[in-house]
Amino acid sequence: MKAGLMRRVRHLTAWAMLAVGLSAAPAAHAQLGVGRSTAATLPTEPKQYEIGGITISGTQYLDAATIISLTGLKVGDKITVPGDDLGKALHKLWDQGLLGDADVTVTKIEGEYIFLDFVLKERPRLSKFAFKGIKKGQADDLRKKIKLIRGKVVTDALLSNTRNVIRKYFLEKGFMNARVNVVPRPDSVLPNSVVLTFNVDKGERVRIERIAFEGNDAIKANKLRGKLKKTKEKHWYKLFTTSKFLKSGFEEDKRALVEYYQGEGYRDAAIVSDSVYAVSDDRVAVKLRVDEGRKYYFRNVTWTGNYLYDSKYLGGILGIKKGEAYSKEKLEKRVNYNPTGLDITSLYMNDGYLFFQVDPVEVVVEGDSIDIEMRMVEGQQARIRAVTVEGNTKTSDHVILRELYTIPGQKFSREDIIRSQRELATLGYFDPEKVNPSPVPNPQDGTVDINWTVVEKPSDQVTLSGGWGGPLGLTGTLGLVFNNFSLRKAGHISNWQPVPGGDGQRIGINAQANGRQFQSYSLSFTEPWLGGHKPNSFSVSLNKSIQRSVFAGQEVTSLTPSIVINGLSVSLGRRLQVPDTYFTLSHSLSFYQYRLNRYNIFPGFSQGDAYSVAIMNTLARNSIDNPTFPRRGSSLSLSVNLTPPYSLFNLQPTNVRRIEFNKWMFDASWFTKLVGNLVINARAHFGFVSTYRRAQEIGPFERFKLGGAGLGGFNLLVGTDFVGLRGYEDPNNAAAIPGSQSGQSGGVAYNKYVLEMRYPISLNPSATIYALAFTEAGNQYGDYATYNPYQLYRSAGAGVRVFMAAFGLLGFDYGYGFDQVPGALAQKRGQFHFTIGQQIR
Repeated sequence: MKAGLMRRVRHLTAWAMLAVGLSAAPAAHAQLGVGRSTAATLPTEPKQYEIGGITISGTQYLDAATIISLTGLKVGDKITVPGDDLGKALHKLWDQGLLGDADVTVTKIEGEYIFLDFVLKERPRLSKFAFKGIKKGQADDLRKKIKLIRGKVVTDALLSNTRNVIRKYFLEKGFMNARVNVVPRPDSVLPNSVVLTFNVDKGERVRIERIAFEGNDAIKANKLRGKLKKTKEKHWYKLFTTSKFLKSGFEEDKRALVEYYQGEGYRDAAIVSDSVYAVSDDRVAVKLRVDEGRKYYFRNVTWTGNYLYDSKYLGGILGIKKGEAYSKEKLEKRVNYNPTGLDITSLYMNDGYLFFQVDPVEVVVEGDSIDIEMRMVEGQQARIRAVTVEGNTKTSDHVILRELYTIPGQKFSREDIIRSQRELATLGYFDPEKVNPSPVPNPQDGTVDINWTVVEKPSDQVTLSGGWGGPLGLTGTLGLVFNNFSLRKAGHISNWQPVPGGDGQRIGINAQANGRQFQSYSLSFTEPWLGGHKPNSFSVSLNKSIQRSVFAGQEVTSLTPSIVINGLSVSLGRRLQVPDTYFTLSHSLSFYQYRLNRYNIFPGFSQGDAYSVAIMNTLARNSIDNPTFPRRGSSLSLSVNLTPPYSLFNLQPTNVRRIEFNKWMFDASWFTKLVGNLVINARAHFGFVSTYRRAQEIGPFERFKLGGAGLGGFNLLVGTDFVGLRGYEDPNNAAAIPGSQSGQSGGVAYNKYVLEMRYPISLNPSATIYALAFTEAGNQYGDYATYNPYQLYRSAGAGVRVFMAAFGLLGFDYGYGFDQVPGALAQKRGQFHFTIGQQIR
């Protein structure tokens, strides 16, 4: 009887599995049976039972009550056996991904009651995982991507997905043949846990052997290859061009190729097919088949809905002429955003028409000609209702709001939003890439709210450097600059964390020392909005410098040659409205005392005091969009520094005791964005110093010294301007560019021209990095008789700039000087230069 009963059980089990399709899930199956101590007879026809009990077998770590609830069954439920109820319960368990196997057994039947036992096998859980065959940096990147968590159940799907993520990671880096093998092993410490090892074989990086085109009759293949920015052929002479095959980059390039065709008038151009096939283990070939289609041209452009401006004027702004190659991209730029000039949308939105709409519609396509109808809805002018700021955790609201050109009550203007964005970026307190305006229109009352979002970044800086060596002993520099200081909050001790901040004031403290030979101290304070109502800046600075002709081991006495310089300057600047608001005008009054003790800086004068009182006037215009990495805009500056004309009043001596000079300086810098983030920077610098009488000899003060990184080191020269010229020695070196017959006094005039190409490596505000290549030329002249603006020392080279919020700008350059310096027998043509906290002017 028992054998017959078991045959019936197997028959019913197969029937139930077939009913629910369990054969499709080989890892789980339903088994109906009876225990050895049970002699119950299962029905041959479906019969309904009430569940009398449910038990769980085979588990060690999973909670039995939780598993029973997952089956969807409970004591008291009625099920049909044979039937699909038990099969569905097993499927629900299997779908949780917690089990490696699942069976159900009928332990006994008592009248209308049936008792079930679910026999389960648990899947192991993840203890830890590791990578083999790859670098630590790659492993760290993968850990962030795969996000495997300790204790997670290890399923086939988890292993498969992880392998795919790893392979995709290397595929994006050009390793198309990467293979991943997973090796699990039981954890000897944690029960029911496994350690996974991902063995990665990257294989050879696959590069592109050749790129071929088919169907390109109008545009040559070389030109099309040039439009593929991320898909390049491998050639020995392309040292700085990557030729890795990247799937994502290839897809981007295909879209760019179609856009290029459309920009050339081929409106219907398409890539019909593409293929990538292996030509060797580490080389692939790419073939693109294009369908150029017909070339189209603009014909007639008409305007509807325009009442403020006539069609002729709008056509002039649009700038598209009949017969030009048809380009949707060009039409879009001229309608909505033209980076090089005015566009239709800006014309209206700069005059408050925020609700303006324009829709270019192709109304006629005839042959190779297309007629465009510009359908416009001018709407009403919108005024700004409210302006809010968020994200400023340190900077006070009024510091931000006073820089904005978006003022409540004024007409909305897109130009004012762009200008306000630039002003906030140039403050230096926020990440310039994340200064975002969000206009919120209110059509019901014709107003707009503007919400500004900023992200604070560290703006205070510390300069700390030092060294030991040579006869001079310890040298060092310590500087602190608090760029967002608040004098208003300084009275409350709770605001000193470490210093009160948020009001946009600037305090600078600096100390330099080279033992007893040189010390210099300075303190400065700047208030950018004096009075808080207008952008009138006020600055005051104090400085003291001491230099002695003494070396290690020598005592300092009253006979030690020395010079002490005490200085005080006060300046006031304001932002102009004419010719435009990018102009500023500043005035500075400075007083310097030079106390000489047996210190010869000028023939006939080595003992006593000299005084300099000067007024500097500076007219400047700055429209640079980003102070850290400018992409567009310009900076122009003309400054005139004048002392009283003592010689005109026959006050003697004029050039020593009462220092006399007039100094003129002009600096210009232009930034232009070429392609992507590639930027070109052109600069020109000029400086001239003279006296008021032609026969009057020009003194040693306020001269120019050219060369190197533009650093004067610890040699104190009275008011000297140090100007960098990469590729040549620093000014105090014996092989320096001469500025006079002795080559030591510096020049009374200088010219310098620079052309740089810049490309960002990282635009992270905490560490902005960009590479540059440069050519430059300059010279200094000891007198005006030898002044020749075409006689220049030329150089070229490359470098990198690193801007760190805490330390300012760090610069590393290598320059090669092409011209021989007179008298410099040991001149080095190649020079490395390092700068900190400044640009090379």
